[in-house]
This record gives sequence, structure tokens and C-alpha cells, in this order.
Amino acid sequence: MDAASLPGVPDAFQRLWTPHRIAYINGETSPGDGQCVFCSAPGMDPEESLVVARGELVYAVLNLYPYNSGHLLVCPYRHVANYDEATVEEVAEMGAMVQQAMRTLRAVSGAHGFNLGMNQGKVAGAGIEEHLHQHIVPRWGQDSNFFPIIARTKAMPQLLGEMRELLRESWLTDFNG
Repeated sequence: MDAASLPGVPDAFQRLWTPHRIAYINGETSPGDGQCVFCSAPGMDPEESLVVARGELVYAVLNLYPYNSGHLLVCPYRHVANYDEATVEEVAEMGAMVQQAMRTLRAVSGAHGFNLGMNQGKVAGAGIEEHLHQHIVPRWGQDSNFFPIIARTKAMPQLLGEMRELLRESWLTDFNG
């Protein structure tokens, strides 16, 4: 038997064990009642929810599994899967909410740039393909250090709850008049 095939034999890789992510991988992240997480989020207790801003047709929520601190999702309240199924009004409000999210993230975190995107369908990388959502990922100069590339580890400098409060406070006072 080859020693490298034995469990627990050291190799050249460091491992960051993240057992909490298995629920996401297994698709077990929906609420206990089986409802869509994006349909449930707006109705949750504000202190337990990651919703940071609400519009008439869409809302902004922090990503529970962020690529960077402040990674937001803009979702319509209506349960719709694809961008081309959204109404003209939903698309317009999503665009305005994305702009507002970018301004807020610059104000609270000094973001230098953003990755914006939508993954439509499982084959395109959608983790939750049943409910439309647009990603707003803040970026900073040199924020891609060696961790994600070498160790597949992301350093997150701010807790979700702290970022939620910063965004809520700034969104309400600086951009909603």
C-alpha cells in the first residue's frame, strides 16, 4: 500500500477546515420551511437578517458566503429566476440599487473597484438559481494576496454583523435623503 493513500498522512498542502460550508454545498441552506432564502430574508427579524437596504421592488442583502467583506446581493422581492423574466421596473430599480450599493461601499469601506455580475443557471455558476440576484463585490488594490491563490483561503477583515451595521447606517443617512 502506498503511504500517500493513508488517511492523515502529511502532504504539501495546508488545510483550512470549514465544516459550516457543507450545508451550503449540500443545498441545506434554505429555511426550515423549505422556502427560498431570498424570499425569506426580507421578512426576517432585522437583527437576524443580513438585509441592509429595501426598495419598493428590490432589496440589498449581504452574502452569507462572501468573496470579500461587503459582498452584497441585490434581489427582487418577487420570486423570479432569470433576468429576462424581471419586469422593466424591477430591472430599473435593481440598477439604481446597485449604484447606491457601490456608493455606500465606497463610503464605508473605501472600495477601489467592484466586480458586478449575475450567474444565470447552474451551468453558469449560480449557487441559488431559483431566485434572481446580482452580486456587488467590493475590491481593493492588492486584495488578492497569496492566500486565495496558494492556500485557497480568503482573509475576511470584517464580520458580517459589523459590515451590516455600517452599511445600514450609511445607506439610511447618506443616500436616502
